[in-house]
Amino acid sequence: MKPPLFEYHRAASIDEVVELLAEYADEAKVLAGGQSLVPLLSLRLARPAHLVDINRVAALATIENGNGLTMGALVRHRAVERSDVVGTANPLLAHAVRFIGHSAIRNRGTIGGSIAHADPAAELPAVLLALDGEIEARSVRGTRTIPASALFEGFLTTSLEPDELLTAVRVPAWPVGTGCSVQEFSRRSGDFAIVGVAATVRLDGNGNVGEARLAFSGVDTQPIRATSAESMLAGATPSDDLWADAGREAASPLEPASDIHGSSAYRKHLAGVLAQRALKEAYDRAKGAR
Repeated sequence: MKPPLFEYHRAASIDEVVELLAEYADEAKVLAGGQSLVPLLSLRLARPAHLVDINRVAALATIENGNGLTMGALVRHRAVERSDVVGTANPLLAHAVRFIGHSAIRNRGTIGGSIAHADPAAELPAVLLALDGEIEARSVRGTRTIPASALFEGFLTTSLEPDELLTAVRVPAWPVGTGCSVQEFSRRSGDFAIVGVAATVRLDGNGNVGEARLAFSGVDTQPIRATSAESMLAGATPSDDLWADAGREAASPLEPASDIHGSSAYRKHLAGVLAQRALKEAYDRAKGAR
């Protein structure tokens, strides 16, 4: 199929992008990696009158590690996967990008595009939520910061305004003594996960759980943080029984939709099993990071 007619704009700077978005607002879409937008255009599920290409905006393709990790929206998944800086500064992010599609997709797909697209089955929205990350959004009105907890509002829906450009993604500094894990179950390698989970476990000085973070993908219309399970883990003594109990607790409030890939009950059970595995692996890695 062919996309509908649109007017193509190739921006050279962030200022030019936001000016174009201000001018065309609801009629414009931003083109970054194109791994989600181009198929939608081809199927005519998206019909923007204007397409704003940001691939020439070099300022959006930087990775900086200071007080936390900051990545420009145009940083490719492959660049994150291969970056020693990211691997050291945020192991969870480095692990998660390896689950995104196939290498050809990761070569083109971007960090900002994946997060702005807000597919509830995607890895990066859940990772950003688990890490208490945030994005920077810019428009002609100025720049604002949106925490992950306030960004995702529903299926393919965020709190970004139509004239705002996601310019950067930020995650806090990685705590000492923290391990992480990403667990997914999909029908085939490279498919979106039927259920996915991102987890971190930080150990305190006594070897107990100082803090745990857990977020699901594929179980709702947006990524879900398992706050009740996180609370029961804080201060607890690690054990296989603890991970099993926490997995059940994390899955208990979930009400996934049924589809051709699995029933609601199946997805809920799978979420608990994957959470248990993720917490155990994150703990094992945390022991090695102490």
